[in-house]
Amino acid sequence: MSAVDPAPVFAALGDRTRLALFARLADGQRRSIAALSADTRMTRQAVTKHLRVLEDAGLVASIRLGRETQFAFCPEPIADIRRYLDEVSRQWDDALERLKLFVEAGSA
Repeated sequence: MSAVDPAPVFAALGDRTRLALFARLADGQRRSIAALSADTRMTRQAVTKHLRVLEDAGLVASIRLGRETQFAFCPEPIADIRRYLDEVSRQWDDALERLKLFVEAGSA
């Protein structure tokens, strides 16, 4: 299995609000907390809380520009998760192939 622990990334993206914030940042544009909270019913404090969870999981990075903090998408954890899921998929494919061979050998 991969050396990367996927649990923090899955946990961070398992919340609809965080997933929506992450999707907005996935276009590569940095955005401030004010910009990310503008079209929502959430307070800036709530948006900040969700962004910190994403940041702790390595999915976004904060950049301080004067008095404003902007957040940017970090693609590396997504690439790690993709590799992890590809590995899990291969394991399932192998297990299903072994099961198929077992069933076919038993019916011969």
